[in-house]
Amino acid sequence: MSDLVPQSGSAAPVPADADNRYKAVQTKLDKLGKAMDDAVLELEALRRDMKANATHTTGVADDIDNADLDPLFVFATNEVAVALGGAANEVKNLGATAGEVVDLTHQTKRTHSKLYGALDDIRSNRRAKTPRPGFFDR
Repeated sequence: MSDLVPQSGSAAPVPADADNRYKAVQTKLDKLGKAMDDAVLELEALRRDMKANATHTTGVADDIDNADLDPLFVFATNEVAVALGGAANEVKNLGATAGEVVDLTHQTKRTHSKLYGALDDIRSNRRAKTPRPGFFDR
């Protein structure tokens, strides 16, 4: 039996709303980056556990074979070990993809800051009210 337990949702979901203000977008990108960082760590732990289970299952198959039990059980247990090993490799690939998403999220946050940070500073520090973007598009 596996000792994996469901998480209580440690990473708060990033809301998908229409709030596209500078600070809101920066906050969303930050939350996404942190959630994906957590996912990378959890996927690595899952991969290690799956790999250990595959190794253990191979040992169980050897024990079944040494006990002179039905070869069908040896074959089935070896198939489980191979499937666990394959799944562990796919989790490794998923973890690599999640790592790329983390890097791209941080890059996007920096680019967004470079493009719109100064504009937000100007708009946020004005005393006089100015029209919002899109006001004149009507």
